[in-house]
Amino acid sequence: MAKVNTSQIRNVVVVGHSGSGKTTLTEALLYITGAVKRMGKVEEGSTVTDWDDEEHRRQISIHLGVAPLEHDGHLLHLLDTPGYLDFVGEVISGLSVAEAGLVLVDAVAGVEVGTELAWDRLNGMAKPRMVFVNRMDREHANFQRALASLQATFPEGGKILPFQLPIGAAEEFQGVVNLVDMKAYMGPEGTVAEIPEEMREPVEEARSALIDAAAETDDELIMKYLEGEDLTEEEIRRGLGDGVRSGEIVPVFCGSALTQVGLPSLLRALVAYVPAPDQVAVQAVVDGEPGELACDPSGPQVAYVFKTLMDRYVGRINYLRVFSGTLQKDTILRNRRTGKDQKVSNLFKVRGKELIATDELVAGDIGAVTKLEDTRTTDTLSHPEAEIAIPPPEYPRPLYTVAVMPATKADSAKMGQALQSLAEEDPTLVVQYVQATKQTVLQGMGDTHVDVAIQNLQNKYGVKVETGLPKVPYQETITKVATAHYRHKKQTGGAGQFADVHLRVEPLARGEGFAYDSEIFGGAIPSVFIPSIEKGIQQVLEQGVLAGYPIVDVKAVVFDGKYHPVDSKDIAFQIAGREVFKLAFLQAGPTLLEPIYRIEVIVPEEYMGDVMSDLNNRRGRVQGMEQRGKRAIIRALVPLAEILRYGTDLRSMTQGRGVYTIEFDHYEPVPSHLAEQIIAESKREQEAEAV
Repeated sequence: MAKVNTSQIRNVVVVGHSGSGKTTLTEALLYITGAVKRMGKVEEGSTVTDWDDEEHRRQISIHLGVAPLEHDGHLLHLLDTPGYLDFVGEVISGLSVAEAGLVLVDAVAGVEVGTELAWDRLNGMAKPRMVFVNRMDREHANFQRALASLQATFPEGGKILPFQLPIGAAEEFQGVVNLVDMKAYMGPEGTVAEIPEEMREPVEEARSALIDAAAETDDELIMKYLEGEDLTEEEIRRGLGDGVRSGEIVPVFCGSALTQVGLPSLLRALVAYVPAPDQVAVQAVVDGEPGELACDPSGPQVAYVFKTLMDRYVGRINYLRVFSGTLQKDTILRNRRTGKDQKVSNLFKVRGKELIATDELVAGDIGAVTKLEDTRTTDTLSHPEAEIAIPPPEYPRPLYTVAVMPATKADSAKMGQALQSLAEEDPTLVVQYVQATKQTVLQGMGDTHVDVAIQNLQNKYGVKVETGLPKVPYQETITKVATAHYRHKKQTGGAGQFADVHLRVEPLARGEGFAYDSEIFGGAIPSVFIPSIEKGIQQVLEQGVLAGYPIVDVKAVVFDGKYHPVDSKDIAFQIAGREVFKLAFLQAGPTLLEPIYRIEVIVPEEYMGDVMSDLNNRRGRVQGMEQRGKRAIIRALVPLAEILRYGTDLRSMTQGRGVYTIEFDHYEPVPSHLAEQIIAESKREQEAEAV
């Protein structure tokens, strides 16, 4: 690849609904620019950006793919992202290092749920965007209908305006009319031709709206326009460029990735309208304070790791974007998370799975490094003397959880490290050992996301696991004050054991945990044995009394007892403390607590009634609703036990158009009839394990 300067770089993240043609478009642009000699196909598993075995098997994009290409003296990095909702983390990672987004919309389907979610992500990260209406060669393709669906779905924000009009559709799709230079570009080569006579009127009408928008971006242009003067083509381009880069204008282009018609025009538009890295100031933490970082090749070296892969042959590969300075081989950089300095021995450009050795990466460039220890996604690597870090984007909380168990003893030894390595690669994967349930759980964004992770465990790390439904981490507590007495007496012929304890238990406020106190006066129990009683109680707190779950929000008070000058010892009071606590706990109105989660469900408004009814059936309490465009947002509190597989049910209810987020809120008592079932089931499990 030829060396370029920062102003010649364009970083674009390609987003859209699953199946809208993102990977095919990326492949086609690589092909027509000569970056690849043969255009691969998704169904054959031969595309540059879908290179993983799981992607080939499932025929969907799973990973963020980097595809650099050169056009008209510029270097474009296309970041091809998965459209499947489970892999939203890859979309967020791509957005974090791109200056703009290219949103693909199917010419037949128009705006779909994946389009809306991608649009929301772009809004959340304040990125300008362009739209490409793809598949104009398909039967029933309709550019105006797709454009209308965009304008109706996203009425707020920038003006959504066509910068091109298609010449024909479906089998008759031949080319596009550029509304700026008023030329027709025909066929995959983009051969210049005259605008068809029958299109003159709609072209003039659409161009008039474009000129209005261009004029409104600049005071000088609007004055000239209002005075009745015509804007030159250069002035129109300047106004439109400013509008697109600021987000005030969202340009819409069209074409077919499969036949490549319209793609030469799209390439020119990407170069013209996507901001160069040095035109955008980046938010950064400088010397511990929020600030901005200029993308300057001569500035301090700052690189951000946006993706990590563990390759069985190469080892750890860190994909990075250089935000400042020029990164060269043998550079020493400091990891701002760990504080450790590391030498960049290997530096690469990336094209799909291919690593192309390079000597340097300039500010704005995207590449990869290998063999850096303890460097993971969202880390900032910077010059040791430059106290600068790039704040990571906010990744969503996992929604889908499975319990994982090693298939064999050999797998048991490797499972923990392999799971942690997976979590280092993907910020939306979380591995956790839940003390309350004694389970290791793997959490992801959906069943497909987790299933891919399980497959990677076996294929990449040689670890086979079994999965199951995770247990709900219930807790046990009490509802009233109670007292109990227990005497431990053991005589074995020699020195015996003796301890006598009177204990009171009291409920504490939710979240206060456990408290221990003594009201012993006059030496009924020597002070040396008071901590021994607490040790015994602590053993019960972990294993529970009712159903084997941790005990919380209880205060235990020793208020009387007896001891024997010879037979009393530490172990005797531990046993007495343990047993008296159990007795007191069972008399204090014991109950189970269950985790309650705050859920936010976003669905098309026609599904709102069904979703609310379903939440009520799940013991949910709706907290509020609001309308956002044509979507309804429902907020509720729901027990975790009722939403362990909510994603699957929501997809069924909404034809795949509903999304949701969850966040832990608090614990509260389980209804008594359900608590009885949970306790009975727990006892059956304990009896089965004992056998």
